[in-house]
Amino acid sequence: MTIETLERTLGEHPFFAGLDAAHLATVVGCASNVKFEAGDFIFRDGDPADHFYVLRQGKVSVEIFAPVRGPIRIDTLEEGDVLGFSWLFPPYRSHFDNRAITFVRALALDGKCLREKCERDPVLGYALMKRFAQVVMQRLEATQLQFLDVYGDPT
Repeated sequence: MTIETLERTLGEHPFFAGLDAAHLATVVGCASNVKFEAGDFIFRDGDPADHFYVLRQGKVSVEIFAPVRGPIRIDTLEEGDVLGFSWLFPPYRSHFDNRAITFVRALALDGKCLREKCERDPVLGYALMKRFAQVVMQRLEATQLQFLDVYGDPT
């Protein structure tokens, strides 16, 4: 029987692949297990961005709300993805609505805890920033594609 630890779980997650073992141990100090039921909001646009999540099971919708159309799905995240990057950037507010489509198991990482550790260890901060830059780019690309779909050529 294999015992599942937070360090092992984070170490096996694609987002943390190749992260130095000492840095991984530092990150684990900010992690906890969480779960969400289908339909639960994980983040709402404008809410404080105190955490980010590494998804272990389930699906999450990344949405924006358009007054005339209602919620518009920008992206769907699933096992292996990372949810949330706003914890990194002042004023630390969410930029999207994120809703569990199915039951979700994830690891929550406390943003304030991690920011403080990154301030003390700039090498860790840079390693995480490079990873989160990819997450931000993926959301930007998904938003761009959705924008083109919504406002594309009507002919």
